[in-house]
Amino acid sequence: MLQQFNDLIVYYLGPFGPYLFAGALGIISVLLALPTILFRKADPLTRLKDQTRRQDGDSDLPTALRVGGKNEKLDKFAQFLEPQDQEEFSQIQLTLLRAGYRSKGAVQTYHFAQFALGLGLLILGVIYTIIANEPSTQKSILTVLIPGGLGYYLPRYWVNKRVQKREEAIVQGFPDSLDLMLVCVEAGQSLDQAIIRVAKEIRASFEDLADEFEIVAYEMKAGKDKVRVLKDFGERCGVQDVNSFVTVLIQSATFGTSIAEALRVYAEEMRDKRVMRAEEKANKLPTKLTLATMMFCVPPLLIILIGPSVYGISQTLSSTSGGF
Repeated sequence: MLQQFNDLIVYYLGPFGPYLFAGALGIISVLLALPTILFRKADPLTRLKDQTRRQDGDSDLPTALRVGGKNEKLDKFAQFLEPQDQEEFSQIQLTLLRAGYRSKGAVQTYHFAQFALGLGLLILGVIYTIIANEPSTQKSILTVLIPGGLGYYLPRYWVNKRVQKREEAIVQGFPDSLDLMLVCVEAGQSLDQAIIRVAKEIRASFEDLADEFEIVAYEMKAGKDKVRVLKDFGERCGVQDVNSFVTVLIQSATFGTSIAEALRVYAEEMRDKRVMRAEEKANKLPTKLTLATMMFCVPPLLIILIGPSVYGISQTLSSTSGGF
């Protein structure tokens, strides 16, 4: 009976049919088990502990603030959706912060997106292989595994592109923000007030940089150590110019020098660096245009100059060979 069933699968699905059938059964089993795990009822002992905690005086608001931004359903699988290595977890969290994802459950959502997209495209690859009835085993394996691999690495590619785009926006808007900050400080405002004002003024043009300045202002208002706030600001941005600016402010506060003077010198340096970046891009244009010129201008020119001569030579040779 089993041999007949196996022959039937091989007949309809090809030599790789039994493996496809076993993989499909495994995926279906996982999909059937997921609702039971995701929507399981709360443990009575857990409910009792929560009720006891509320009776002891814990309000709902602080609890909501502590778990705010996390997906409770994904939090159940934190041990599967979060790296157990603290260094790896911190690195992924920092990368997501630089991409603009600041929620507490960003790491879990990131790994869940990798798992869901990888599994979803893997299932689509299996379905396509079954429908297309590929005769080659190697081609069937590639058809199944390549979409799954693309789905798994797609969130990482998206996050890396977000990080690059955000860093470029911060580099572009940072010189203007320093000029505004210098004006505010020279007008008599403190550094905290100047940062709030700059964040408000540049939001229309550079939203990402404005968000970072607002975070710095809120952390300073909350009483966090100013040196730690500035260092976190540099780590979140991941831009060398911002890190140098943070170093300048920390040294100015440490040695008691004028912040306005330090901002004036550094703002002038940032303007010079912006001009140098523009000149660098302008100097790269001739090199980039050389290849386009060779590809699109030289072949038509050769056809125009040499084409008639080649045509005349071919006609002469053909007539000469016809005469012989």
